[in-house]
Amino acid sequence: MFKAILFDCDGVLVDSEVLAMRGERRVLAELGLPFSREEYLRRFTGMHDDAFIDDVQKDFLAKTGAIPSDLEALLIAARRKEMTALTAIKGAEEALCAARARYAVAVASSSRAHFLEDKMKRTGLWGHAAPHVYSADLVEKAKPSPDIFLYAAEKLGIAAAACIVIEDSENGVRAGVAAGMTTWGFLGGGHAMDGHGERLIAAGAARLVHTHADFVDAIAG
Repeated sequence: MFKAILFDCDGVLVDSEVLAMRGERRVLAELGLPFSREEYLRRFTGMHDDAFIDDVQKDFLAKTGAIPSDLEALLIAARRKEMTALTAIKGAEEALCAARARYAVAVASSSRAHFLEDKMKRTGLWGHAAPHVYSADLVEKAKPSPDIFLYAAEKLGIAAAACIVIEDSENGVRAGVAAGMTTWGFLGGGHAMDGHGERLIAAGAARLVHTHADFVDAIAG
């Protein structure tokens, strides 16, 4: 039934979401726009930077009436500082290898293209997915729109209905479902908290995989 697996990157292959969230929340709180961990996770995880910055600017206007002039630069600098601690999520390499043994594989991410390539190369995962590594920079609309998943499927030459999407965020799950793909929620990232699985199911995930070992078992079965 299935012919391809499309992996998200941040929070699925590399443990970057918890790092980005820590740095960005710190900066926003210092600027007068604090977020709880849960609210930040639900609203912004899985979004492309352009959409994220746009939403944060709207929040600043609503709360303070002004947007800090260096907002984007401060957020990106805080994120980069945290990324010095970046690692692959446990079992990510094995998951990619197991998937490639049975299916076509692509990575479809909301990250900007240069950040995406850097993260995957730094964690040793690039060679397990290249050349089918695609950034939302390539499409008109980022997640939760389905564009990047449809783009990746087209590049693989495989129908959307024959793809499984592996996603860690509500925005990503909604994008996979909107693409007409079977979407599995992934809970192995450091940012996953109590209730996260239930929220992914509510967003449309067909099943949950708690770790990459669970994922490998699922596709073997």
